[in-house]
Amino acid sequence: MTTPDSDHLAPWHNLTAAEVSTRLDSGEAGLTKAEVSRRLEQYGTNTLPQPRLTGFPRLFIRQFISPLIYVLLAAMVVSLIAGKFADASFIGLILLLNALIGALQENHANRSAQALRSLMVIRARVVRDGKVTEISAENLVPGDKVLLSSGDRVPADMRLLEAAGLEVDESVLTGESLPVLKNSELICDADSPIAERGNLCFAGTLVAAGRGRALVTATGLQTEMGKLSQTMEAAHSAKPPLFQRIERFSKKLTIALLVAVALLAAIELARHTDPLVIFMTAVALAVSAIPEGLPMALTLVLSVGTRRMVKRHVIVRKLVAVESLGSCTVIATDKTGTLTENHLTARKVVFCDDVSVTIDGGKLPSAPEFPQHTDARVTRLATVAALCNEAELRPLENGEWHSSGDAVDQALLVMAHKVGLTRRGLEAHWPEQAQIHYEPALGFAATRHVNAQVQGTLICVKGALEKLLPMCNRMATADGDMPLDAEKALSAMARLAEQGARVLAFADGGGSASDQFVPESLHGLCLLGLVGMFDPLRPGAAAAVAECRAAGIHVCMLTGDHPRTALSIAQELKLADSGDKPVTGVDLASAETHGPAALDALTADTRVYARVSPEQKLTIVQSLQRQGQFVAVTGDGVNDAPALNSAHVGVAMGEQGTEVAKESADLLLTDDNFSSVVAGVEEGRIAYQNIRKVIFFLISTGAAEVVLFVLSTTFAMPLPLTAVQLLWLNLVTNSIQSVGLALEPGEGDEMRRPPRPPQESLFNPVMLRRVLVSGVVMGGLAFISFYWLLQQGWEVETARNSVLLLMVLFENVQVFNSRSESRSIFRQPFFSNPILLLGTLAAQGIHILCLYSPLMQEVLGVSPVSLNQWGVLLSIALVQVLAMELLLRFNRWKASP
Repeated sequence: MTTPDSDHLAPWHNLTAAEVSTRLDSGEAGLTKAEVSRRLEQYGTNTLPQPRLTGFPRLFIRQFISPLIYVLLAAMVVSLIAGKFADASFIGLILLLNALIGALQENHANRSAQALRSLMVIRARVVRDGKVTEISAENLVPGDKVLLSSGDRVPADMRLLEAAGLEVDESVLTGESLPVLKNSELICDADSPIAERGNLCFAGTLVAAGRGRALVTATGLQTEMGKLSQTMEAAHSAKPPLFQRIERFSKKLTIALLVAVALLAAIELARHTDPLVIFMTAVALAVSAIPEGLPMALTLVLSVGTRRMVKRHVIVRKLVAVESLGSCTVIATDKTGTLTENHLTARKVVFCDDVSVTIDGGKLPSAPEFPQHTDARVTRLATVAALCNEAELRPLENGEWHSSGDAVDQALLVMAHKVGLTRRGLEAHWPEQAQIHYEPALGFAATRHVNAQVQGTLICVKGALEKLLPMCNRMATADGDMPLDAEKALSAMARLAEQGARVLAFADGGGSASDQFVPESLHGLCLLGLVGMFDPLRPGAAAAVAECRAAGIHVCMLTGDHPRTALSIAQELKLADSGDKPVTGVDLASAETHGPAALDALTADTRVYARVSPEQKLTIVQSLQRQGQFVAVTGDGVNDAPALNSAHVGVAMGEQGTEVAKESADLLLTDDNFSSVVAGVEEGRIAYQNIRKVIFFLISTGAAEVVLFVLSTTFAMPLPLTAVQLLWLNLVTNSIQSVGLALEPGEGDEMRRPPRPPQESLFNPVMLRRVLVSGVVMGGLAFISFYWLLQQGWEVETARNSVLLLMVLFENVQVFNSRSESRSIFRQPFFSNPILLLGTLAAQGIHILCLYSPLMQEVLGVSPVSLNQWGVLLSIALVQVLAMELLLRFNRWKASP
């Protein structure tokens, strides 16, 4: 037997059913038990290998790989060498807690291959040794003959031998919203994309209707789903925007610290200071400059953002994704199941005289939407749609509805219900006498009904317009039945098709109940009209897209659907204009052959992609990332998993999404609503603002300590604060107040601002000016106070006590200056963040308690101060408010045109 995966042979979809049987050496009786055993040994089981998950110890160690952590580790080592064990212990504890939290968060991620494997655990009916038997799908081998029927999960990739009305839902693999009608007689081009291989069925897809018989052509990793598994393993996740910014910030902080230490050492060496004293001073300076509480503060901000997102239907699987979504500049969204409901609805009825009626799509209402007298033709057409129907729709005791059968038939029953008709009620008057089942070759279905009371016969037909036109000689109009105008009917169908609809035609007629009911007997019918079947937009999707665009976020739609359908949905979303043209998978493949530059030029401004494969979705994401964009990807199917995994932030649908998509994503939407993505973007931007607020608060107070130390060293004065006092400021009083900043509410204009440029540093010009002014004012005033106290004859320890209290007061003031970059402290709602008020009072209260605690007096070297001295120091600290208000006015002046 020729190996099924031989690269030099024609692909399965390019062969006839007989050629496939010959290549796989599979006869009518199926494979023998001995042959199955041999092939199992040759090809392996029909399963996907479980990935090797990273162990917790390795995840824990990975948390220390960060420039900011390197700086803190260096400070801890230096403190140990200098004998400052308390300082080293403080830093070490912070690092351990941060690593533990990060490792726990990552321990539940990256399980995509396991989720893929779970989709394969199904049963299959196969023909072996001439008998039909049911086996576990993992025991299938190439050449097995499998029987398929409605409701089955396809267990492997296979070539159809027979198909009777077989329709397969391939949305999880291709993104195609409508079930695909399969045809075993079809011979596809060798280079046909997956979505157009109508003679194949793929592992993991669902049989929506009909039945079929097929030969297994690929199992396990050789299936299209298996190839996706390998694609995900090969794809590298992009580094989150926050990590990129923190890395750049950490490098700049390290360089600035080294420059400051070198400058300090040079000054002291010029004075012939003892090298040990120089070393101790450098350690103190490093401790003051490094924001030891920053890693924990970042974790806190992201944790708060996580809780806020849950309230807005977004579950966060990775903490850093909170900020990533807020930083995104592009959202590449799947269409089916994300922007649309992935639920076929009969939404538009069009008659041949250009009259149309729109019926609301979506879930079944509790009452009919249209009175029967609205348009008699609507009732007449709905009657045919309900009677010529094999689906079931009935209410349940809990008020919900049960539906089963073909998706198109279900949608037609829903339409009839909205017109005020039910199949059961109609059949009470028109019981079915005969039926012609739908077959692909026929292109239509028909039923005959007889009413014994009136001795009447009703024939109902539905199907493709081109199949029904030869049967009809009349058409229904507002003025009654008129002679058929085929051109008008075809024109109406073309207009519906241009809107991306799946179009069905309906006809009725009379006849004799005794005549033979066969396709050839259908003639003299009246063409009632056409029904456009759509996958409706999710509620709020259009508004969400508009809000994203107002926020400066580029939204593009990726789908496996037909370009015409994709463009129609995009236009309905106001995502594309009438003159726009979708970029197809063929266009992408052509651009790739000309190199990355040509591909990037194609994707730079494209808003609609159609007929794209899963691999091409990943290609699009990587192209956008090369252009410097921060990319968020939304999706729900297996076909979306590689792109979800590779994006800066992946967002999966929590309700209807596959497990593969969920495990590949960073965020899950609990309501599967695209508008929740917008809510997540807003919360992400608030989280980023709060991160900047916390960083500004910590760095500005640290900068003040650096200024204080540099000035004291420059003027040959004693160290103004001990290392333990610095750690007290950085890890206790600072950290308590940073909790309040982490809980800051949004300022209200987050979605009216453009995204921050991807290459923008945390320390942009505004932040830099604020830090410099804050550091100089607070550090300078603290130095002047320290200098004046020593000149007045105060002991060094007593002067340090006052300087320490002054620095705590500066922090109390500065935390309120940190609440906004663009608004005055006096324009901020004072009581909008009660936790910040309590944190500030707690920070000052704890320090006051330490002034009177014998133990802390000894540890920190502090003592009580008089109320008068406390008031003087507070007055000095309030000067910082004036300085920041003046800077705010300067920033506004500089930003004005």
